[in-house]
Amino acid sequence: MLRIHFTADDFSRLRFAARPAPVPELHAALMMLGPPPMGPLEEPLKGPLRDPLRGPFRGPPGGPPPDPLYDRWRAKHLRALPAAAAPLADLVPDGRPPAFLDVVGASLDEGCELIRSARPEFVRKEIERAYGHGPVPSWIRALHDGRPEAWRTWERAQRAAYESVLAPVWPLVQDLHRAEFTRHALMLAEQGAGAALTALAPGSRLRDGVWEWDGNGPAEGVRDVRLAGRGLVLLPTFHWRHGPLVQDLPDRPERPVSLAYPAGPGLPLLPEAGLPDEPLAGVLGRTRLALLRALDEPHSTTGLARRLRVSNATASAHASALRAAGLLTTTRTGLSVRHERTSLGELLLGGTP
Repeated sequence: MLRIHFTADDFSRLRFAARPAPVPELHAALMMLGPPPMGPLEEPLKGPLRDPLRGPFRGPPGGPPPDPLYDRWRAKHLRALPAAAAPLADLVPDGRPPAFLDVVGASLDEGCELIRSARPEFVRKEIERAYGHGPVPSWIRALHDGRPEAWRTWERAQRAAYESVLAPVWPLVQDLHRAEFTRHALMLAEQGAGAALTALAPGSRLRDGVWEWDGNGPAEGVRDVRLAGRGLVLLPTFHWRHGPLVQDLPDRPERPVSLAYPAGPGLPLLPEAGLPDEPLAGVLGRTRLALLRALDEPHSTTGLARRLRVSNATASAHASALRAAGLLTTTRTGLSVRHERTSLGELLLGGTP
């Protein structure tokens, strides 16, 4: 079980990530992929370290989902992973990524910079946690020593994995994030923070300032995360399909805690999985999405019907549904009505509220 302890200050600092974060989304995808090729092992690190395990990037807890589409997605990406990405597997010899990779960042460049700015002693500690007295890849040893060429090896691998796995579906991830942001904002406005939090994870509970999530199994035990006034950032992830992933950086106590939770339609995020050409159409429906896009300036019901080539009754029904979701407003003057996008509608389409 995961228990997140809030103070009054933490509730006031609760926020939803405005944009998806490429680095944690990439790491979630890599964890779902399972083991990529492993680099050659060489001389061991010295020190009180435990024995390494030979399974880099193990599959998710409990094994992969029993889904043939997921199997296709996994096989396709494992075949396509470039050789330049292979060093990433060396970072995860025991199946648990080192904590210095736990960053958010609004872009790939920002995420990489946050990782590279981790304190050297923190990087060394995490590498020593992962590797024991057994052999260690030479570049990992160089990373442990803080050598610039090792960081360059890591960054090349990170960017190669991003271009192969995440870049092709990044526009879809952005659209899914906007839809999730809108859903959360509406729940928060209508029912408050408690309902908005528990809606992210059916079965979770908020009691006496403690948000409780059931774990993946009895072996997981209980983990307590005390926010202590730092606040919490909620980040949906569209590749990870298991329990919450908490980013609580011990070397950056001034930063808020981040919690990534599984959201969206699940894997695979590929057109052949049956997703529509317009990702938002899968959330709103094609006609409603077209109607919302048509409101780059206010329109009457008749004007919308003419633009969409549907009847007035159909345009009115779709406008009513979007109005109920908080995505447009309707102003009546006498017998005429004018429809206009709200700030949430602008945000959903990627504009500026």
